[in-house]
Amino acid sequence: MSLTPSTMLDLGTPAPDFTLPEAKGGVVSLNDFKTPALLVMFICNHCPYVIHLREALKELATDYKPKGLAVVAINSNDTDNYPADSFEKMKDEAYPFPYLFDESQEVAKAYQAACTPDFFLFDGDKKLVYRGQFDETRPNRPSRPAPELPITGKDMRAALDALLAGKMPSTDQIPSVGCNIKWKAE
Repeated sequence: MSLTPSTMLDLGTPAPDFTLPEAKGGVVSLNDFKTPALLVMFICNHCPYVIHLREALKELATDYKPKGLAVVAINSNDTDNYPADSFEKMKDEAYPFPYLFDESQEVAKAYQAACTPDFFLFDGDKKLVYRGQFDETRPNRPSRPAPELPITGKDMRAALDALLAGKMPSTDQIPSVGCNIKWKAE
């Protein structure tokens, strides 16, 4: 498992367009979201960093939906070499938001996504306002045990609270880290 940081796409960047199949059926496009806040997350099924945050991501989506947040997750991993991330296995994940499959990996490239999880928060005009960590917690690893910290989502929640209050989130943003996106051989 290699640790990869987010690329920290420039703030103000417009959200790249997408139309992708959804694990529960149908397709979802960027234009389907007409909310004051949109969180686009690059995740997958097998990454320990995503598994570590799975329940907290569900809770965040549920807590902030009534406040105007839409959430969409995208899996861009190479499923030939990582079958645990296949579209079929994505159907087993129960998220309260769309979980999309980027088989071509073009959407991940457009967002300059680098890791799972990688977070991109956009305002109502679909301009990037936050691209940082969920919080400071990380999954424990046998090679580097760490004290258990509660998963709070404090960094993401602070960005959301600011955005939904009509303010810009702080530009002091710490990159998300996780497993690298599993790119297909070219």
